[in-house]
Amino acid sequence: MSPFVGQLCASAFSASFAEFCTIPLDTAKVRMQLQGGGGKYRGMLGTMRTVAAEEGVGALWKGVTPGIHRQVLFGGLRIGMYEPVKKFYVGENHVGDVPLHMKIAAGLTTGGLGIMVASPTDLVKVRMQAEGKLPAGTPKKYPSAMSAYGIIVKQEGVAALWTGLTPNIMRNSIINAAELVSYDQFKQTFLGIGMKDDVFTHIGSALGAGFVACMVGSPVDVVKSRVMGDSAGKYKGFVDCCVKTLAHEGPMAFYGGFLPNFARLGGWNVCMFLTLEQVRKAMRENNIAAL
Repeated sequence: MSPFVGQLCASAFSASFAEFCTIPLDTAKVRMQLQGGGGKYRGMLGTMRTVAAEEGVGALWKGVTPGIHRQVLFGGLRIGMYEPVKKFYVGENHVGDVPLHMKIAAGLTTGGLGIMVASPTDLVKVRMQAEGKLPAGTPKKYPSAMSAYGIIVKQEGVAALWTGLTPNIMRNSIINAAELVSYDQFKQTFLGIGMKDDVFTHIGSALGAGFVACMVGSPVDVVKSRVMGDSAGKYKGFVDCCVKTLAHEGPMAFYGGFLPNFARLGGWNVCMFLTLEQVRKAMRENNIAAL
């Protein structure tokens, strides 16, 4: 197996595992973001309790199948390509630490490219998570992830699978850069002050990366969730959603679901980076790929 393929496989597996572990937090975040002001969902734990009580515990894992689809594609590409793209930007003859602006450029690039491929999986995930408890006898609009792709194409056209692509590229490019670059920088700093390259360093770096990514990406994440979850045509696009949200709910609406978003991103980063570091270590020790 080549190092590049090894990077993609390790990244896809680690991202998928983190997705499965943390998707209840993501479901809570999406519900809070979509309801606007004065809704029934209050707080991360309160939202999770409400969803579980009204729809069953399994509803917290709504969208897990397209979520895994998304991480195999998006997670594998954005994380797996980060090191090769970073090396490409600085050149083969570069010596020493990679400059911060080059790391940011690499993160923006791989985040944008990855989500252009994986955006349909993101759309289906949000649509399934947004669907609440239905009246008795009412069939689900999206019975399964695979059927959801076909239903959206049939009812809205192929292009609809890329609904919200602009905010999605913005959100995922920004968060990817914030996440990967922050992890890189935190880890580099911790190792520089004498900490070992161990689990404690990885956890600290991952939590720092999650917080930075959440602070930077929350406003775009709210708009992305609203545009993608809007099957009724309430918003005409990214800018229209920004304007209406600001006018009707105020600037703090762009940080709706911040705590579950941070819990989600922080938890996701810890799960993903811990898994990724261990998978890479195991692959190196077994000579599977020179990661």
